[in-house]
Amino acid sequence: MPQVMTLQGDVDLWARLKPLAESNAAEWVNVAPDLDTWPGAREAARLTMRRDGAVHARKLYSPAVLADERDREALHEMAAHGMQIRITATPMSRGTFFIDRRTMIFTSPMTSAPAAHGHRTYTMSAAPALVDGAYALFEAAWESATDLAAFLSMQRPLIDAQTGRVLRALTSGVTDEAAARELGMSLRTYRRRVAELLVTLNAGSRFQAGVRAGELGLIRG
Repeated sequence: MPQVMTLQGDVDLWARLKPLAESNAAEWVNVAPDLDTWPGAREAARLTMRRDGAVHARKLYSPAVLADERDREALHEMAAHGMQIRITATPMSRGTFFIDRRTMIFTSPMTSAPAAHGHRTYTMSAAPALVDGAYALFEAAWESATDLAAFLSMQRPLIDAQTGRVLRALTSGVTDEAAARELGMSLRTYRRRVAELLVTLNAGSRFQAGVRAGELGLIRG
């Protein structure tokens, strides 16, 4: 295999991954913004848990992974099976994973623009110098990150469904009028809910509220 190659799309990715994933003893290190950064990541996690391979897995996620209740439940299940899970202090834009510290794969940047050729690309490398260097950076990020249980135990405001919709509208950049219309509430009510949200997040401005919400994993990055 060439020491560095570009994989064009999910089919090409899994064709390369399959032979690497056959060993239950393989160490898998995953860095990702959320649970869907990698195609089939959720199913792969379930298979790993069923094969008792979770103890060899470490997963480092962006706070955005905590924005969805179902994702939080999935993380709890993974941790209960022995996977080590930590949350970074700041959002991440792309995913990377390592297999047995010999092979690494990282995604193209997470953007709204379509990837080249209409699908996502991945870069795969087995070059020892590149893998060792990237793994050292992972270790540094891992040491500065917070264990899942500890992160969730921090003071984290409770956001109900309606407040969550207001928060998403607030951080989407639309005007107050458009947000109120989309949420089916009066402009006055929307602005009151925004003001309450700033108090809940201990934010002095709407911008600070968006930053604070991202840090706490209340919205997807």
